[in-house]
Amino acid sequence: MKVAFCTQDMQHVDAHFGWAKNIAIYEVAKDGYRMVETCQFGGSMFEDGNEDKLIPKIEAIGDCAIVYLSAIGASAAARIVAKKIHPVKVDATASITGQLDRLVETINGNPPPWLRKAMGEVPELAFADDEED
Repeated sequence: MKVAFCTQDMQHVDAHFGWAKNIAIYEVAKDGYRMVETCQFGGSMFEDGNEDKLIPKIEAIGDCAIVYLSAIGASAAARIVAKKIHPVKVDATASITGQLDRLVETINGNPPPWLRKAMGEVPELAFADDEED
């Protein structure tokens, strides 16, 4: 699955979604991760209320399952959730590699249902066996 990171310095998840200069995109699997793309953005990123600045960012992460960020506005959050992308807010000092390592560890352990769904796994439904009278 692909995972995106909003970053200013390419080392940390230190950017608000709307203000991010860069979005680093990684392919993540049970055996590790690799960077596949870096998207760079310019223009008036810091202008609140400018919904047009979100369009290229939402398009850039369109095939990602998760986006890590330090903050996100309500409008942007609603738009990416509608595209089935799970936003994950982390502290702005969080390193990208640290988050990737934690994600791989979680994938290999017991991932929560939303992460299983993001990975394309269909959860098995367990029903109690019917007791025969």
